[in-house]
Amino acid sequence: MVRLEEILEKVVAYNPSADLDVIKKAYVFSGVVHQGQTRVSGEPYLNHPLEVANILTSLKMDAASIATGLLHDTVEDTHTTIEKIEEVFGAEVANLVDGLTKLSRMTFEKKEDQEAENFRKMILAMGRDIRVILIKLCDRLHNMRTLGALDPAKQKKIARETLDIYAPLANRLGIGWMKFELEDLAFMYLEPEKYAWLKDRLAKERLQRESYLEEVKGIIEEKLKEHGVSGEVTGRFKQIYSIYKKMSDQDVDLENIHDIIAFRVVVKEIKDCYEVLGLVHSIWKPVPGRFKDYIAIPKLNLYQSLHTTVVGPYGIRMEVQIRTDEMHRIAEYGIAAHWKYKEGVAHGGKDDKSFAWLRQLLEWQKDLKDSDEFMESLKIDLFPEEVFVFTPKGAVKEFPVGATPVDFAFAIHTDIGNRCAGAKVNGRMVPLKYKLRNGDVVEITTAQSHHPSKDWLKFAVSSKAKARIRQWIKTEEREKSIDLGKEICEKEFLKHGVEYARILKAGDLEKICRDLGLKDIDSLLASIGYGKVSIHQILGKILPPEKLEQKQKFFFRKVLDKFKSKPVRNAVVVKGVEDVMVRFAKCCNPLPGDEIAGFITHGQGVAIHAMGCSNLMNIDSERKIDVEWDKKARTTRPAKIEVLCRNEKGLLAEMTNAIKAADANISSADIRTNQDNKAVCTFEVEVNDLQHLKSIMAGLQKIKKVIKVERLRGVTKDSEGAV
Repeated sequence: MVRLEEILEKVVAYNPSADLDVIKKAYVFSGVVHQGQTRVSGEPYLNHPLEVANILTSLKMDAASIATGLLHDTVEDTHTTIEKIEEVFGAEVANLVDGLTKLSRMTFEKKEDQEAENFRKMILAMGRDIRVILIKLCDRLHNMRTLGALDPAKQKKIARETLDIYAPLANRLGIGWMKFELEDLAFMYLEPEKYAWLKDRLAKERLQRESYLEEVKGIIEEKLKEHGVSGEVTGRFKQIYSIYKKMSDQDVDLENIHDIIAFRVVVKEIKDCYEVLGLVHSIWKPVPGRFKDYIAIPKLNLYQSLHTTVVGPYGIRMEVQIRTDEMHRIAEYGIAAHWKYKEGVAHGGKDDKSFAWLRQLLEWQKDLKDSDEFMESLKIDLFPEEVFVFTPKGAVKEFPVGATPVDFAFAIHTDIGNRCAGAKVNGRMVPLKYKLRNGDVVEITTAQSHHPSKDWLKFAVSSKAKARIRQWIKTEEREKSIDLGKEICEKEFLKHGVEYARILKAGDLEKICRDLGLKDIDSLLASIGYGKVSIHQILGKILPPEKLEQKQKFFFRKVLDKFKSKPVRNAVVVKGVEDVMVRFAKCCNPLPGDEIAGFITHGQGVAIHAMGCSNLMNIDSERKIDVEWDKKARTTRPAKIEVLCRNEKGLLAEMTNAIKAADANISSADIRTNQDNKAVCTFEVEVNDLQHLKSIMAGLQKIKKVIKVERLRGVTKDSEGAV
């Protein structure tokens, strides 16, 4: 357990004028309010805030931040109020504690909404004071270090959240060491067997690699000395998770990962960086395409360095990073290196370069009302891979990897994006889905008649572009739905001997709007066009019941006869509606047991999507309708399974027997082989529900020589349609 004295010593070492009294007072206050509380592990609760404060000293944070680290759980886990914190510690610490306090008492319709809302608040808190998120990251890091005390389900949930959000966020803020530790800890809990195997393999080869590190370090140091360059050379092994990710991404074994070792050379001046680069390349041959100049073009998190991969001694690939002392400080502390605090006064401001990406995210998130859209945009913005391109006038624009001319157009101006008709890259016409490359010169051509389309969402990658495209589509769809709703009203009213214009003039439609809780007549017409409000509901409020019943009898009988003989082919209940046509979306093929969402289609009933389906992003949230699986219904659904295995005799028979043993029927099978003696087998099977599918997959995974089993979304052309 860390002691308060150790924390104070560290603070004084980097900030001799720090207000130590506020830290001491926070320690005593936290000790009193947390007295008697213990963590799940059984240790005193005070250990946790002490450890968080200690991690904050690693970032060389100010006294107010260290005090907040000690107090960060007092409002959430004790009877202490923010008002009390402000009374004792002042407004600055109170605001930081308030920013850290979890708002878990709020209720949400679904888990995704709560998750999205929490992260939305986190991003907004960052906009007010970046220290809030730095303290939050330190809190998460200590929780990950002590995660072993929780049950496995909670471990996996917290580890997944850490890997998806917190580790990328640490990286985005430039705190590399924290990102690596969070990734390794999350990996250890998400894939314990793979983590243990890889850690053991690396440990067995550690002595040999340490000898290699010393040898290469000596060669570089000798070369620097020979040319009169002053610099510090260090070597390290890459982190376990980064090695695993490379193995997974490239589908190779550990023996085929060549750049496990990396070296860093820290020099005094920028000119020395390029000289050292030349010296390294004079010793060892560089690997083509593996040089990156982050000094000339820094990353968005302000990281600067030269990266090169060379073929070192014994033909082993190794990465060499070259940077100055100042660049190294920023690489270690990230955004914290730019935010130095006097007591109670923050230096730097909202115009600081380090806040460019944060200000953009704050701007774009205002347009994202849907939780899924917000989470998708947040995750895209947290990952720092960038492409740098130029405008025709030479201005540099930064985009995520995979960005297209559409992203470029919206980055210039929303009006340019909305009227984008084509693009030229380096003077040549390219399709709008062309992926921009570093150094491209991009020019956009516009036309008044051109507007965004849904297809653009398939290749646009930036948050701003996607938000603006969706905004245009929703506006356009609303206008079309209003026109359609008006047309339906005019047509149906006429059938019943009523003039639409007369009803409109009489104010009857405005009264119906109030009854249905709709804002105005346009909203009513749009709802009719979308299919959310039935024209019969409207007629029922205008015509006498007996007249409406007489007219509807004939139509009702006709419709009933049409569908009466059809068997029920789904197991879904549309809340509040009976006997509605339901179709399962081909794109995600939901199964009973999957979380689902329903959307009203134009003329094809309700489409059922699996929650999390990417196509949900493209559908207007106004068309959403509540659905759930009918637990009483018994039905089967097609599901696809892909199996990666060794290409060996008798293996196909084993797999089909495993599927048969799980009481499932195979509808179709497709077998493909590749050059490395592996086979990819795709089975479409009839299953009862998600649990049935999981049992089939578990049976297949037990077969020797089977490498991987996964569920494929999407079904055959004979399956039910989507939106």
